[in-house]
This record gives sequence, C-alpha cells and structure tokens, in this order.
Amino acid sequence: MPIRQTGVREMSQWEDVQRRLERVGKFAGLMDDKFALPGTRLRFGLDSLLGLLPGVGDAATAAMGVWLIAEAARMKVPKGVLVRMCGNWLVDATLGSVPIAGDLFDLYWKSNRRNAVLLEKHLKKRAGGR
Repeated sequence: MPIRQTGVREMSQWEDVQRRLERVGKFAGLMDDKFALPGTRLRFGLDSLLGLLPGVGDAATAAMGVWLIAEAARMKVPKGVLVRMCGNWLVDATLGSVPIAGDLFDLYWKSNRRNAVLLEKHLKKRAGGR
C-alpha cells in the first residue's frame, strides 16, 4: 500500500501509464536513434554503438531490451503484443550478434523503437484514443 505524503497528489492510473510510456519512448530513442550521421538521414543509438564491442556489447543491449518488454508486461499488455515484442527483440539479439553484418543490421532493425511503437499503439487503443 503506497504511503501518502501530505500535500502530494496521488497519480491516476492514466497518468502513470503516460509517465511509463514517456520513459519507454526516451529509452527507445537513446537505444535506437539518439545520434545522426552528419550529411545523411541515418540515425543510430547505443544499441549500434555498444554492438561494436564483440560479445559483451550485444549481450548488454539485449539485456537492456528486456527491460522494455518487462515494462509492457507490468502494464498488462496482452500476450499477443508481448509475443510480437519478444520476436522483435529476438531478431535483434540473434542477427545483431553476427560480427560486422550484425552491426550493419542494427542500423536498420530498431527493435526498441518497434517495441515502443507496439506498446504505444496498444495502450492508445485500450484507452479509446484519450
């Protein structure tokens, strides 16, 4: 049971969902498209950069991607959406770990952004377009 502090308004369920969704969006941006290659439309994030570190980089970004899926599960997203999110994550973790080709693949397959979009679409549909 949450402890109420004097003068602090409790957050509504919808405000909590919005706050979580904003955090997921920021995470996806950091991981998948935070940086731009000057003179191009190519965007990349920590997933691409850390993936350049053999083994440990791919393992670290895969572990970070699990957080987004866990956050969706905490928001009671249906199993079908979670399965699609896990599929995006699995493709990224598997193909992204292939030396050199996986680094290039990471520039295209932005699983965190894809999963954030899936989550947002589901929550907006569930909320009735609030």
